[in-house]
Amino acid sequence: MYIDSHCHINFPDLASKLPEVFDLMAANQVSHALCISVELEKFPEIRALAETHPNVYASVGVHPDHEDCTEPTVEALVALADHPKVVAIGETGLDYFRLTGDLEWQRERFRTHIRAARACQKPLVIHTRSAADDTLRIMREEQAGEAGGVMHCFTESLAVAEAAVELGFYISFSGIVTFKNAKALREVAAAIPLERLLIETDSPYLAPVPHRGQTNQPGFVKHVAEEIARVRGMTAEAVGEITTQNFFRLFAAARP
Repeated sequence: MYIDSHCHINFPDLASKLPEVFDLMAANQVSHALCISVELEKFPEIRALAETHPNVYASVGVHPDHEDCTEPTVEALVALADHPKVVAIGETGLDYFRLTGDLEWQRERFRTHIRAARACQKPLVIHTRSAADDTLRIMREEQAGEAGGVMHCFTESLAVAEAAVELGFYISFSGIVTFKNAKALREVAAAIPLERLLIETDSPYLAPVPHRGQTNQPGFVKHVAEEIARVRGMTAEAVGEITTQNFFRLFAAARP
């Protein structure tokens, strides 16, 4: 069995064909999916999906790229996280690739999410791009390790991964690990402790080989497991079993 630890099935590309999405998950032995919040305005959609489908969980948070949206407060995030199917805070973090200028608001938003996660004791889903030093610095300053969490769609160096693991975080790999030019990332995937490994699609984006260029969906997460298995000398089934155990260990509110 496999679990997609990060997807956006409420986005239009997937929301319009949910029966097909769930059928492909079943066909590829993908038992569960965590649907990730990127703005509070759309959170009710995600919560409704989690309430309707037993194998879907939700997070609550505001993506670091989103400027024109409701700014979260610690109190609001904690209140929205008080739901049995909401298992994480995020997606949060820092992104200096897409946005430029004075990004102090982004760093303050990240701190807000960390404080909320600590307050409600639910793990963080962290996005970092071109901002690894500041991401780790703020994680340390805000004691993010007290909540724990995952560095999602990881594309950074082994040193960054090791620093996150030292803080108590998991490392999640997406379809990028299957891309031809991702040799360095595959080396990171081979080196991460198995007990800190997760897999995801980040769908509808980043479809793995052999579906690259298509609309990604949770049923494709098996291909991520297959590539990690290849570079580690394991079976995909073993990677699936380990990452499933890791998912339920991290997202304790999702445990059956």
